[in-house]
Amino acid sequence: MKKMLVPLADGFEEVEATTIIDLCRRGGIEVTVAGVSGMNILGGQGITIVADCLIDSVEIDSFDMITLPGGLAGTMVLSESEVVQSILKRMKEQDKYIGAICAAPLALHTADVLNEDFTCYPSIENQIRAEGYHKGQPTILDGKVMTSQGVGKAIDFALNIVLELQGESTFQKLKAVSYTHLTLPTNREV
Repeated sequence: MKKMLVPLADGFEEVEATTIIDLCRRGGIEVTVAGVSGMNILGGQGITIVADCLIDSVEIDSFDMITLPGGLAGTMVLSESEVVQSILKRMKEQDKYIGAICAAPLALHTADVLNEDFTCYPSIENQIRAEGYHKGQPTILDGKVMTSQGVGKAIDFALNIVLELQGESTFQKLKAVSYTHLTLPTNREV
């Protein structure tokens, strides 16, 4: 079974974290949520998630991927955490998958593991670099580094993770029940 690590720090974006965790688990990926700022992690919108473990107790060699949810406050903690930065570098050295959404590609940039092509929450690229930034694509895969834009693209991002780690068949099954039934009323008044 493929295994993915999701580090969370206070200020993380709840929609991104829970979408990634939920869809990847539904796709057969064993997801471990690791607390960077404790076992009870407070999201940016006031929702607390209880971690499976603390980040410094993780045996990183057993994971196939690390994925960072965004949220600017949480991203800053991930960018400043020596443990998270060390894990990102080790995953890159081992040619394993690395993912980040919203502001979190900034933490990949800090660790110097962000490949040439990437996307992120609009304006975060100003803290990373203009070269290689793709504002019009919801999710970018460059080698084994996957990035995405933000909350509105969390399902797309998580499904792309499932596609990479679990293959086309699992992706199609999960997509059919998770994504294709999303519709907006056509007679909606704004």
